[in-house]
Amino acid sequence: MTAELTALALAGLLQIAQFCLYSVLANMQVGINVAAGSRDRPITLTGVAGRAQRALNNHFEGLILFTIAVLVVTLSEQTSSLTAACAWVYLGARTAYIPAYLLAPSPWRSVVWFVGLIATTLMILAALF
Repeated sequence: MTAELTALALAGLLQIAQFCLYSVLANMQVGINVAAGSRDRPITLTGVAGRAQRALNNHFEGLILFTIAVLVVTLSEQTSSLTAACAWVYLGARTAYIPAYLLAPSPWRSVVWFVGLIATTLMILAALF
């Protein structure tokens, strides 16, 4: 398996871990009956639980782009030390993004997010040129 595919698999596991963290925090805030209910009324989470939910959603968005980047470089056989490094940088940035978002240290959350986006963009560009 290429480094890029390994990083993608680990990013998937990170997403699962993030979902579990969000679920625990949400249940702690609203209670199991509300969380397991029909959700006819939207649930608005606040504080750390709300930030965990937004961080999770943000990773879904970033993971889509990263998956595209990994597929493009892998299927076009354009993997290289640059794309492998970018994949690991993306994974590191997404891992750092979770505490950066939960603890809300400004502006680091945005900086960490941007590092992940740049790594993803460079992977796509590396496959094109």
